Amino acid sequence: MTEPSLSATRADEQAEVLRRLEDDIIFGRLAPGARLVEDTLTARYGASPHDIRQALVQLERTGVVRREKNVGATVSSYSPEEVRQIYEVREMLTRQAALKIALPASPDFIARLKEIQADYGRHADAGDLRGIHETNDLFHVVLFSGCGNPDLVRSLQDHMGLTLVMRAKNLADKEGLALSRRQHDIMIELLQGTDHWALAQLCVDHMQYSKADYLERSANSASKGRFEFAD
Repeated sequence: MTEPSLSATRADEQAEVLRRLEDDIIFGRLAPGARLVEDTLTARYGASPHDIRQALVQLERTGVVRREKNVGATVSSYSPEEVRQIYEVREMLTRQAALKIALPASPDFIARLKEIQADYGRHADAGDLRGIHETNDLFHVVLFSGCGNPDLVRSLQDHMGLTLVMRAKNLADKEGLALSRRQHDIMIELLQGTDHWALAQLCVDHMQYSKADYLERSANSASKGRFEFAD
C-alpha cells in the first residue's frame, strides 16, 4: 500500500479545517456577527494560521464570512430588511424555476430525487448535520435543474449560498427538519402530476420556516443586545 503524498495530506487537513469552521458557523455554534480571530481559531481547531486564513478566504467567497476594514473577519449577519430582500429574490427565482419544470417529470428524474431524499432521511435519522445539509442542498439543485435553464439554476445556487447562515441551523432543529422532509416528499408527488402552480407555491413556502426563524431570532437578539441561538 502506498503512503498518501504530503500534498494530498495537507489538502485533506485544509479541507477538514474548512469543514469544521463552516459547520460551526452554519449550525449556529458561531453566531452571526461574531469576530473570527485567527489566533482563537488556530487554537480552536488545532490548525496552522495558513489553514485558517485559507478557510476564511473560501468562506468569504461563499458569503458565509465577511471581511471589513478595521474589523477583520466576522460571521455574516443580515438586517431584517436584507433578509427580506434576499429572500424576495430567491423566492422569485424559485417560483420561476419550478414553473419551468416539465410535468409530469420523467421517471429517471423522479427516481434520482427519491434516491437523494432517501439519503436525506438516513442522515436525518443519524443526526449527521453535515450529511443533512449536503443532501438537502443537492435535492434542491437537482430539482431545479429540471427547469432546463443552467443560468437560472446558478442564480438560485448563489442565493442558496447567501441564505446559508439563515437556513442551515433549521436542519439541526427537530421541527424544522421534519417539515423539510415532509415537504420534499410532497414535491416529489407533485412532480408526478401536472399542477405547476402547486409545485411552485410549495417550493416558495418551503423557505418560509427558516426565514421566519432567522427574523425572530434577530428581533430577540436586538432586544437583548446579542444574537442568540437555541441549543
